[in-house]
Amino acid sequence: MAAHLLAHEVADLCLGKPPLRSLAVSATIGEALASLKSCEENCISVWDCDHFKNVDCICVGKICMVDIICFLCKKENVNSPSLALKSPVTALLPKDSVLVRHVQPSTSLLEAIDLILQGAQNLVVPIETRFSGSSRRKLLQKSSSTRGCTLHNGREFCWLTQEDVIRYFLSSIGLFSPLPTASIDALGIISTEFLSIGYHSSASLATEAISRSLVDQTSVAIVDEDGALIGEISPFTLACCGETVAAAITTLTTGELLAYIDCGGPPEDIVRVVKVRLKERNLEGMLEEFEIDPSDISSTSSLSDEELPSPTSSRSSGGRYNKSSSYSARMVRRAEAIVCYPGSSLVAVMVQAIAHRVNYVWVIQEDCSVVGIVTFANMLQVFRDQLESMMLGHFD
Repeated sequence: MAAHLLAHEVADLCLGKPPLRSLAVSATIGEALASLKSCEENCISVWDCDHFKNVDCICVGKICMVDIICFLCKKENVNSPSLALKSPVTALLPKDSVLVRHVQPSTSLLEAIDLILQGAQNLVVPIETRFSGSSRRKLLQKSSSTRGCTLHNGREFCWLTQEDVIRYFLSSIGLFSPLPTASIDALGIISTEFLSIGYHSSASLATEAISRSLVDQTSVAIVDEDGALIGEISPFTLACCGETVAAAITTLTTGELLAYIDCGGPPEDIVRVVKVRLKERNLEGMLEEFEIDPSDISSTSSLSDEELPSPTSSRSSGGRYNKSSSYSARMVRRAEAIVCYPGSSLVAVMVQAIAHRVNYVWVIQEDCSVVGIVTFANMLQVFRDQLESMMLGHFD
């Protein structure tokens, strides 16, 4: 069984994947923002590539909307977002990062898992496509002149992600029996170290944690005074809001931000609060950049307790996190955390995470207190160990 699984190469997991849209390493953050808005992908690859020289193209990183949001929230950028958007896109790329790694189509599944466990978020895999000489020249010319091109020295590439590998294991989950039915607590894959912020804290204090969660592919828990889970600030949710959410993070409390991002669009009363506070802090540049009309300012710069979302609104009257709503689609309650319990089975948590397109699930107790978080990386480690054990058993 293990031999059958390990016989697969990364190319097998990339079948049907679309080619990566890309951005030149010389681009500005503003150009990266425009590219992200013009495509459906959550992130765009950044390449160091010269199409007219015989030099290998290298993907040096990836950019998503949350990278830009966090950059705009920095103290040195809040006064002049327009100037910040003129900065080179390299300002968003972490130094000495292993988040993106190049691999060959023939790379084994086990090697791919090891790279992911070493910190890689995305594996860059060349798509095997053959071009004639004339077709290749035409494609190169088109690639060199088109923003968001997909070709690099006549080749197209795709991502392989943690989710892709988890989906692959889920499709063959029966081969790992009885592992899938074991609880996440028994497997020891609950991480007790996680990012969190208080419900009444300033949302701007979460900026660094949001950046960290993007690297870790997790989220920031919003908790009350008792440590109960109220909601989350996830990179996925913020990306859906666009770059204008930087103004909300800069001016609102965490509870207010939760209401801002929680539904299909920010409530008008909270938008007015954002405008007021930007005006009060003389952040005219942010008002202008995000096309917020300074004349549309109310005389109130705070929300009443009745207007704020209740810290217990995500829980039932008995104090327990509402299980039915926690499994609901994020497009309905985008800031609502996806939760499970220590006794939840591995396969149940896998399905839950994949269904909601997240790389993690929060683990809570019956009283809603946060136990920890389970990530795809935690799950992959378990499958990696199981595969190794199966292989040793095969050779014994």
